[in-house]
Amino acid sequence: MNYKMIGRLLAQTLLVEALFMIPALVVSLCGGETAAALGFALSIAIAALAGGGLWLACRKGPRALNAREGFVCVAISWIVLSLVGCLPFYLSGEIPRLIDAFFETVSGFTTTGASILSDVESLSNGAKYWRSFTHWLGGMGVLVFLLALDPGSGKGSGFTMHLLRAESPGPDVGKLVPKMRKTAAILYRIYIGLTLLDIAFLLLGKMPLLDAVCTAFGTAGTGGFGIRNDSIAGYSSYVQWVTTVFMLLFGVNFSCYYLLLPRQIRSVFRDEELRLYLGIVGCSIVLIVLNLRGYYATLGETVRQAAFQVASIITTTGFATTDFDLWPSFSKTILLALMVVGACAGSTGGGIKVARVLLLFKSLKRNIRQIMHPRAVQVVRSSQRVVDEKVLDNTHAYLAAYGFILVLSVIVISLDGFSTGTNISAVLACFNNIGPGLEAVGPSCNYSGFGVLSKLVLILDMLAGRLEIFPILVLLSPGTWKQR
Repeated sequence: MNYKMIGRLLAQTLLVEALFMIPALVVSLCGGETAAALGFALSIAIAALAGGGLWLACRKGPRALNAREGFVCVAISWIVLSLVGCLPFYLSGEIPRLIDAFFETVSGFTTTGASILSDVESLSNGAKYWRSFTHWLGGMGVLVFLLALDPGSGKGSGFTMHLLRAESPGPDVGKLVPKMRKTAAILYRIYIGLTLLDIAFLLLGKMPLLDAVCTAFGTAGTGGFGIRNDSIAGYSSYVQWVTTVFMLLFGVNFSCYYLLLPRQIRSVFRDEELRLYLGIVGCSIVLIVLNLRGYYATLGETVRQAAFQVASIITTTGFATTDFDLWPSFSKTILLALMVVGACAGSTGGGIKVARVLLLFKSLKRNIRQIMHPRAVQVVRSSQRVVDEKVLDNTHAYLAAYGFILVLSVIVISLDGFSTGTNISAVLACFNNIGPGLEAVGPSCNYSGFGVLSKLVLILDMLAGRLEIFPILVLLSPGTWKQR
């Protein structure tokens, strides 16, 4: 195990986190929020000292990582990132219990949006900013950010690909350009550009600057932390439509946006995952609108509410404009199904991913054809390309692990005595990085009622869901730490 290389990347992660806390400190100072400013100042000092010390100790280590070490590095980095990131909430006293502060921060970085807070508006502006910014940083991934900045990331034994595969969502991670550093830089340029565009449209709707920035962070990272107790419900119809559109845009594979730059429009529309994603969104909206007839005053409002909730759930953002837990069971069932499906691979969204759903259906179809024609050579194609058998094997392994973790998590948190609907939807919402579930964890409720054990399980679910399960399993595997 290359501990020095892992320590070096962990040091860089802490230093970047310290840097990104500075704007939150400035916001607190400008607002005269003494307790919050002190909390951020102490947290920045802790992150900078720990990162600096670790860098000095590990800077001369061999610059190479294998796949196992890449997975371990990513998993440890995200846990440490969340532990340090929760310090401003805890040290300022705004979230007095450490487990709750840790839960809230993991929920932020994993872009889940599950909260233990019953009164978000009581937070200081600095805390609101940092809470929302964790979504933005976690959406694309902090290690992807480091790869985009580090001029030496192209050197070494292919460790950039191992890190990108461990942190990026989807069944298969490839390069947009030959060098991984340039791929990471392109992804972040697209990410920043769409975020700034979202902020501009929100400001055009006369949204306050802090609200626009925080809402755009939550939308870009598909996280869903609102800075109002009613999430997005209190804003205008214009703001809700803008947020709906941008949630859907951030749920698209970012490689599609890269293809638009050289005007390869046909290649984008030939993408089977994108077509299935848009088809699922369109059909879900139509079915829910039909089911909600008479529930809202006008057809326009019904369409807006249905479109917003569908976009929020399938992209795993978690914003809300209405309490959909009060909707008819048919509509709620559709939303539960969307929780599992999730957004496109290569986006900032969570869930199983539309690409995996597509591959599973194609694999099932291939197996049926093999039964009917046992001597024929059958392959799986996606977007006119043959899918590697290793990708299919990984997809099946992912689904098996997904089901096992889901069942085990529901069993453990059921010890707290909540209803079965609450337990299942809570695990689905955390594992798929959505946030709000149904019943006791619905849009108008929160996760504060769960005990410490349940919160730890849900924290692991959020991390496993954001990191595509395997980095967390590798980290927890005893065989990972055996010398070879």
